[in-house]
Parts: sequence; structure tokens; C-alpha cells
Amino acid sequence: MQNVSVCMATYNGERYILQQVESILNQLDADDELIVSDDGSTDRTLDILNEFTDKRIKIFSNKNQKGPVGNFENAIRNSNGQYIFLADQDDVWFDTKIKVMVSYLQRYDVVNCDCKVVDDSLNVICPSYFQYISSGVGFIKNLKTNTYMGNCMAFKRNTLDVVLPFPKNIPNHDLWIGAVADLFYKPYFIPEVLGLHRRHDHNASNTFDIKLKTSFWQKINKRLILFSHLPRLFGRYIYNKTKR
Repeated sequence: MQNVSVCMATYNGERYILQQVESILNQLDADDELIVSDDGSTDRTLDILNEFTDKRIKIFSNKNQKGPVGNFENAIRNSNGQYIFLADQDDVWFDTKIKVMVSYLQRYDVVNCDCKVVDDSLNVICPSYFQYISSGVGFIKNLKTNTYMGNCMAFKRNTLDVVLPFPKNIPNHDLWIGAVADLFYKPYFIPEVLGLHRRHDHNASNTFDIKLKTSFWQKINKRLILFSHLPRLFGRYIYNKTKR
């Protein structure tokens, strides 16, 4: 079993993906893997990935488009690592990100690192996402405003017993993983900036503007969807506990 699996969901990411993949591969060991799930890209995304000729890159193309949440689930399901990282196609990771986060995963089940929010050209918009959104653990806190950020997240493989499958109508995967972490596992927010989150018009999910663009009713709807899945979630957790 590989030690680390970085799971990346791609869709028409030719503009930025080269820089992101390089920043990830530079810190992967020989037996680690970069799992790419592509959701039907029509640009050069797959060509760029194939040009790496790196055995650590494993590409899975969806026959039918799954959307961002389903695309990430496909990447996770095809991973083998003990430690699973989620990656956006357009960010840049600092070269110590994996090492630092794996060290925290020795003590915690789900970890989230801080990041700088940048524009297309990597100019800093926000020096700390944690400070901007007051990140921290707690189910009620994150129910009010989700502060888990998928592209800054890593977790142990055993959490997948409860995390997967993602509900079909869940609005975003990080909200779901964060809820599972707060309810059933030991999460931690690492107070260290370990990457650049690029904000631009073509983001599949633009997390930075959450406080400005998400309306009151959108927030209520997201929480209602989450609550509707809680009975099944608790059942899944209890089942896996008794199975061991």
C-alpha cells in the first residue's frame, strides 16, 4: 500500500495544472501516488498530464460527467494510500506541505492547513485563509460557516468508512468531510501556511468568496441537506464500529 495518495479532480485545467502537478510531484516519494480523476476535459489537461511520463501519476477519466463532488469521490475511490490528500488543479503547494501534514496525521485523523489566497498571477489577496474565515474545529461552528477547505485537507484512510460515499445532493465535499471529522474523528487545523490557493473566474468551487457570495437561504439549504443525511451517517458510523 502506498503511503500517500494525492487525489486531484480535474476539468479543463490546462492553464494552471502544470505548475500544480510539479509542486506535488517534487515532494512525493517513489511509492506515493497522484490520483487524477478527469471529468471530461476538452482542452489539453490530459495531454499535459501524460507528458510527465511519471508512474506515480494515475489517471482515471469519467465516462459521464460527475461534477466536482463526484469527481473527487472517484479519485478517492481509486487511491491506495494510508494518508489521503485532496488537491485542486490550479493551486500551488509549498514543498514541505506533505511532510508537515503527515507529521500531524500521526496524532489526528483529519487535518487542514492554512493557505494564502492569490490571484491568477500569484499575487497575494489574503495572507491567511484561517484568519479570514476564523477557521477551527467544532460541528456547530462549521455548521454555521464551513471553515474546512478541501484543497488544504488530508485524512487517514480509515475515515473513508464513514466519509464515503458522498451523498448525491451534498453541496460540496469539504463540508461533508468536515462534518464527519467533527462528529466522529479527531480533527486539527494546522496553523501554518502550506500552499497558495488560486482564485479566478474559472474555479470549479470558489471557496474564498463564501462569506460574501453565499446568501442566507443558500446557507440554510446546505445545512438542511447536511441534516437530512445525519441519521444515515450515524448508522454508518455505528455499523463500522461494531464490525471491527
